[in-house]
Amino acid sequence: MSAEFGGRSGRQGKISQWLRGRRPKQAADEGGREALLLAAADAGLPLAPAAHPAAGYRCSCDRVGCPTPARHPVSFAWQTQSTTDRTQIERWARHQPQANFITATGMVHDVLDVPLDAGREALTRLLDAGTEVGPVAESDDGRLLFFTLTRGTPEDEDEWWPCELDCHPETMDEHPGLRWHCRGSYVLVPPARLPGDDDRSVHWVRGPEHPLPDPLSLLEVLTDSCSRHAGEHSEHAGAAWPLRR
Repeated sequence: MSAEFGGRSGRQGKISQWLRGRRPKQAADEGGREALLLAAADAGLPLAPAAHPAAGYRCSCDRVGCPTPARHPVSFAWQTQSTTDRTQIERWARHQPQANFITATGMVHDVLDVPLDAGREALTRLLDAGTEVGPVAESDDGRLLFFTLTRGTPEDEDEWWPCELDCHPETMDEHPGLRWHCRGSYVLVPPARLPGDDDRSVHWVRGPEHPLPDPLSLLEVLTDSCSRHAGEHSEHAGAAWPLRR
């Protein structure tokens, strides 16, 4: 599969782009959108149609005050609807030209979802160490998504983490800011548009042509980077609010 789905060739070129806060441009035409979706499906990522941005920050769905505008599936049956079938995905893409797409996690792949700055640091460390990273997507709302093999359903349920990993007090200190999307969850798959007036999107940093790695091979570095950046934010917040005398 062509490396164009992952952006510029060469690891150093990609790293320098991230450090400059830039990203490769994706094809804006329908053929480019469809090709990216089919590339994700060919890599085994099951897809289903999702909502898309409406005027301003609104969502294309009918829900008043949608809490996740343009970030959710259009069907309640998205888990059974998700597919890698090229014909079906082509039909959806052509009949719903504005639709985003989600990929259902916990079937073939999981996603480790981290704050952008921590994710960039971790990605550089992992690549420098020669670790097999796999596909990585960047969301312009400040997250970096690492696509991995799924852990499925471990025999020991204590070793399985839900996607709300960073929302539980007992895991907050160990995994600050880290969300593990697995069984019963989903993420937007590139190319996807986010609400707003500044052309925000979800786009590939490393394309789906990269093999999916074991999530545990990335977890330690991701957790360490998240902890480091969480600590820095805490220090800055503390400095902004001096104690009263």
